Amino acid sequence: MKPILALTVVAFLLLQNVDAQQKIVSEEEQLWTGYFNQTRFSNKWGVWTDVHVRTKENFFNHLSQVVIRPGITYYLSNDVKLTAGYAFINHFPADNHKNISQPEHRPWQQLQWHAKYPRIKLMQWIRLEERFRRKILNDDALADGYNFNFRFRYNILSQFALNRSTPFKPGSFSFVLSNEVFVNAGREITYNVFDQNRFFAGFHYHVNKHDNLQLGYMNLFQQQAAGNKYRNLHIARVFYFHQLDFRKNTAKH
Repeated sequence: MKPILALTVVAFLLLQNVDAQQKIVSEEEQLWTGYFNQTRFSNKWGVWTDVHVRTKENFFNHLSQVVIRPGITYYLSNDVKLTAGYAFINHFPADNHKNISQPEHRPWQQLQWHAKYPRIKLMQWIRLEERFRRKILNDDALADGYNFNFRFRYNILSQFALNRSTPFKPGSFSFVLSNEVFVNAGREITYNVFDQNRFFAGFHYHVNKHDNLQLGYMNLFQQQAAGNKYRNLHIARVFYFHQLDFRKNTAKH
């Protein structure tokens, strides 16, 4: 817990620094859709895949990002797992590259753990990313080479069952709160050590034993590289979670 506490304290101090500066904040509405799959092949091994399509400007006028993120998972136990993988992100035209998309290659590593109580579920992860973003020459052309930085992420999610008689069972609902803090590191990071914070509130519908639908509102507050410019995004978020388990019943315990 000490690394989590340290990261939380650092994020708090960075946010205080954000408040102390003269800010230029841009507001925007976006729509984020995502599909998550976790497939388990044995007591120790599985795969992770998540795919996202994100649109912007009045929620869905233009594409913002596409994310494809596969990984391989090693299960330390049923509640604790390690995942490592690669993500490809396409950043569609934006303010500093108005007529061209910017590709990003992003290896990532993650420790995730769960806790379950009669009417509450908790999920946390710590993720490290190595971000290779293609350099931009101007609005119409990419430059040679990549900008590089590390990024640390800490996410905590809580689910609160809304159905007393059948908590977390197929056909039931739960209320979801989550918060994720992003911190940058690396030689190319000057002003925006604090990258962003994502707060989400919404509902989780348990479709069946393997599938879950999550929808709600997310606020994303991000400091940009210039230091005094920020983005405040209001996001309608719809995620679909799909889990498969190919272990034999006798091997699941």
